[in-house]
Amino acid sequence: MSEILRNFWVLEGLDGAGTTTQLKNLEAYMMDKGLPVFRTAEPTIYETGKFIRRVLSGEVKVPQSTVAYLFAADRDNHLNNPEYGIKAHLAKGETVISDRYFFSSFAYQSIGFDPDAVMMLNSRFPYPELVLYVDTPVEDCISRIDSRGTDKEIYEKLDYQRLVHENYESFFKRLPEGCRLIRVDGTLTREEIFKFLIKEIEV
Repeated sequence: MSEILRNFWVLEGLDGAGTTTQLKNLEAYMMDKGLPVFRTAEPTIYETGKFIRRVLSGEVKVPQSTVAYLFAADRDNHLNNPEYGIKAHLAKGETVISDRYFFSSFAYQSIGFDPDAVMMLNSRFPYPELVLYVDTPVEDCISRIDSRGTDKEIYEKLDYQRLVHENYESFFKRLPEGCRLIRVDGTLTREEIFKFLIKEIEV
């Protein structure tokens, strides 16, 4: 039976879907209600995560297999570090909300690397209680990314994101009991998305 971490929520979506905005909105909402909350993200702000961001920017070039191992290492520390890990924050009674988790590894690293190997690398990690999936059309995401006027990361390409979307859909069909998927229409306004999530989460 899969381990479920209670009070651990994960936001997922394609690049440009708007997960980071909703992460900040949810944190502010919880704080306004006086509820203990900790927001975080993957790749993390720690050393492994910093290196991953150099890879994603294209500054450092490594095989897709290496990217998968890097994310798994970053995730292990993200979860289990006794000082600042997710489990440490949960033990203090906080709700932890993360922008991305191992669902992103399945969606992204399974392209160009053996999906079974990606599954194996992440098989020991517990599932979150909630997966908040901002389901945004691929074309909309790419348009948003283009409008930023900044350099694209290595995965921010139309054809690649279409495969990522397919992988998300495939994996979400296999969520274990106790891990709830909340799917929100990413074409809604930011405010509408946030209101929908709050209503579904019921906090």
